[in-house]
Amino acid sequence: MRGPFHFHAISLLSPLPPHLTSLFNVGLLLVLFFSNLFLVTLLISKKTFVLAEYLSLTPESLKVFTNSACQCLQLQWNVHGLPYHQELKMVFQMEISRIRPSNVIWVGNYSTTVKRDQVLHWSWESELPLECATHFVRIQSMVDDAKFPKLSIWSNWSSWEEVHVQGYPGPSTLLVFPKNKLVEEGSSITICYISGINHNNITCYLHNELIHGEQLDPKASAFKLNNVSFFKRSGTNFFCKVNQTGIQNGTTFFVSKVLEEPKNFSCETQDFKTLKCTWYPGEDTGLDWNIQHSQSYTLFESFSGKKQSCKHKDSCDWKITEDSQEMYNFTLTTANNLRKRSVNIIFNLSHRVHPMAPHSVHFENRGATTVLMSWKVHVLGNYLTLQCQVELEGNGKVIQHRVDMKVNGEHLFGELVPDTQYVARVRCANAKHFWKWSEWTVENFTTPEAAPSEAPDVWRIVKSEKGSHIVSLFWKPLSKFHANGKILFYNVIVENLDKPSTSELYPIPASTRDANLTLDLCSYQIHITANNSVGTSPASVIVISGDSGKKEIEEEKINSREDGFFMSWKPLSGDVVGYVVDWCEHRQDLFCNLQWKKLGPNTTSTLISSDTFRPGVRYNFRIHGISTKNIAYLLENKTGYFQELAPLDSPQVNITNLTSRSFAMTWKDYATESQPGFIQGYHVYLKARNRQCHPGFEKEVLSDDLIRCKFDIDDPRKKTFIMENLQPESSYEFFVTSYTGVGEGPNGTFTKVTTSDEPYHKLIRIILPMILFVWIIIVACYWKSEWVKEKCYPDIPDPYKSSILSLIKSKENPHLTIMNVKDCIPDAIEVINKPEETKTQLLETRKPVIESALIEPVYLYLIQEEKKSSHPGPCICFENLTYNQSASDSGSCGHTPVPPEDSPCQLGLLTSPDNLLKTLEKNYMNSLGEIPAEETSLNYVSQLASPMTGDKDSLPTNPPVPAHCSEYKMQMAVPPMPCLPSP
Repeated sequence: MRGPFHFHAISLLSPLPPHLTSLFNVGLLLVLFFSNLFLVTLLISKKTFVLAEYLSLTPESLKVFTNSACQCLQLQWNVHGLPYHQELKMVFQMEISRIRPSNVIWVGNYSTTVKRDQVLHWSWESELPLECATHFVRIQSMVDDAKFPKLSIWSNWSSWEEVHVQGYPGPSTLLVFPKNKLVEEGSSITICYISGINHNNITCYLHNELIHGEQLDPKASAFKLNNVSFFKRSGTNFFCKVNQTGIQNGTTFFVSKVLEEPKNFSCETQDFKTLKCTWYPGEDTGLDWNIQHSQSYTLFESFSGKKQSCKHKDSCDWKITEDSQEMYNFTLTTANNLRKRSVNIIFNLSHRVHPMAPHSVHFENRGATTVLMSWKVHVLGNYLTLQCQVELEGNGKVIQHRVDMKVNGEHLFGELVPDTQYVARVRCANAKHFWKWSEWTVENFTTPEAAPSEAPDVWRIVKSEKGSHIVSLFWKPLSKFHANGKILFYNVIVENLDKPSTSELYPIPASTRDANLTLDLCSYQIHITANNSVGTSPASVIVISGDSGKKEIEEEKINSREDGFFMSWKPLSGDVVGYVVDWCEHRQDLFCNLQWKKLGPNTTSTLISSDTFRPGVRYNFRIHGISTKNIAYLLENKTGYFQELAPLDSPQVNITNLTSRSFAMTWKDYATESQPGFIQGYHVYLKARNRQCHPGFEKEVLSDDLIRCKFDIDDPRKKTFIMENLQPESSYEFFVTSYTGVGEGPNGTFTKVTTSDEPYHKLIRIILPMILFVWIIIVACYWKSEWVKEKCYPDIPDPYKSSILSLIKSKENPHLTIMNVKDCIPDAIEVINKPEETKTQLLETRKPVIESALIEPVYLYLIQEEKKSSHPGPCICFENLTYNQSASDSGSCGHTPVPPEDSPCQLGLLTSPDNLLKTLEKNYMNSLGEIPAEETSLNYVSQLASPMTGDKDSLPTNPPVPAHCSEYKMQMAVPPMPCLPSP
């Protein structure tokens, strides 16, 4: 077709101009190009349509199988209609639903190369046990081949495949799944149950603890356990039960520990015959009931292709062949039911040589300071050189040396210490390619003894006492390095320098570290040596001069530091060979634990450190200079505490000079040197009165709002304090405590002191009671005197008030009111002539008589005599001392009874009153003239209660006799006297 068409076109248009001919050719070429392009596109489209018919086919023959052991759905299918000999890469997409097709729970793809009529397999593991729910599966496919990138079209879905593992349970059935599930620690597991019983009646437990789940449908519930942990090798129990019934069911699931990768995997040889490979296996993952055995280990060598199972869990032996293989590439694989782990190493055999321990170790030519050591090693071939390390340990030091060898080795040790036990060790390794040292081979040996190489370190204390020197020697034991053996004894040689030929030897046992010597006041030189079984040490020399121990130097306080006591001193004038600083607890004496430190001649300061320094302990230091003649001179005394503490106790205070305004406190017995610090002073505490403090006291407010007053005594030597300006008869409470630079001593109990009263207050207290007592006595006496006066000598009656006046009517003197004797009408008057001795007795017995009169008054019975009557009637009378001064002075009431038989006359009212008075007066006056004045008294008796009234002239001539007794009052008591005869 192309030829004619082209021919006709040329013939019709020819002849054309040249430029048109060119244009025509270009157009023709374009027509041909587009026509060919159209034909190719048409062919490709037809071929693509044919392939699409083959590649859009749906997967067929889908089958689903279940595996309860792994809770897996296993799918099987194929794809029909592929061209023969055609392989295509395809993608299959699966959808899995649970309970119903619309509930899609998983969608995933699976890519593979598909051949014609090939059966394909795929597996899916379910978290939920398959027995607890119905599952549905379908699949679709798509070509995923690079040769046809634009033809990736999903096929139609296959039909749903329904999967049932467990049938529907009965009304009383309870089933729990899965059974014997194996999971790894840290993973998740889902447990479910199916039952025909109401869910509200079912409870489930994990490790006997109640657990709640999710209901899947009316017959199933699920429990998801996340991040489960290993519980025990026998598994973990889960069970469910129906409440109030005996129906229950459960399952056991097993949690395995995570399989670990082997650590520190290495291989080495000791004899070029066997490779020993070792590793750290990690945790054992084995479980009981054959659920899972312990992990297994397999060793694979890639160069030889050999594989070997290991019998031990941490090592494996590999036989070396004789094919001269030098390089090895090992892979160690460990596996259990859940996973695998692998590690790999590659090495050269000659670089992994671990020699065996040396043997046949010997010590030759042993001396006090040298020894030759030899040993052997196992043969590893003539081509291998070993490097051996030799160590010698003894006397606190370790000596190391290295020796290159092949079979036999030796080494000479020098500068050893005599009589010292040494430990020798040797080990070897590959000299060219070091891998590991062999094990140590250890042997012991002891060097022989030698004579001590150094003089003992000696010091002394010298005390002068009663014309002699008490020398205490102290020395430190020689160190092991200088003793060169066991010290058996010490020799002390005392040489008198004033008598050089005189010396004494004192052997001292080795266990003793001191010696006491009593020397006179001469100078002595003392040599001390140590001795062992081989010989004697050099001697230490001490010189005791005649004036040693006499110098006294004032003590100086020193402060400590954290690392000890730093002290300095002035150098000793002249040549010195050194200085010695010694120290001791408390005062230095013969029994203290003396320590010392020797220093060079150019040293004037040092730091004294010791592990024996204790807080709160006082140490005394003495610094001595040693002259060239080995004589020690005391330079300084120092004292201090390594660490000061507060005082342990407070002073015991005594109260003295207690007055009304002050008192003194003393504590002179308080020992300051025994305290755990330098006493810097004392604090006197006084309880505040009315929240005020005395002048000089500092007020302190305590935590409980109490106030106390403090006075600071900053002089530790002052142990007396006077409290002044106090109130008399007041109580004060105080206590005293000491203090150091750290603090004050313990708080003591307050002591109560009461001040005395002022002297005039005391005088007032004495005088006032006395005055009150005297006043009471005066009042009592006054009252008593009134009572006595009333009883014994009452007041003189007022004559104007006497009732007797009513009996007298004097016509001659009507105004007469004074009672005269002649105016009285007495019943009887007796004038008694009393002897002198009677008067004297009366005066002497005045008080008893008075007292007797007060207690039992005696009445004078006067006799009234009737006419022709011989027996008078008794009358009551009273006394009155008015008319007799002598009777009043006698102090006696003079009660004198007058019995009838003793009366010299009888008295009666037989005459008229006038005649009677006249007669009485006359007789009385006559009687007075006959009787001495001092012996005569008048006993005047008057009638008080007379039946007669009115005028005495009107008295009856014959008065009637009273019926029983008339009342009389004695007006005056006088001593008895003869009665006057009646006229």
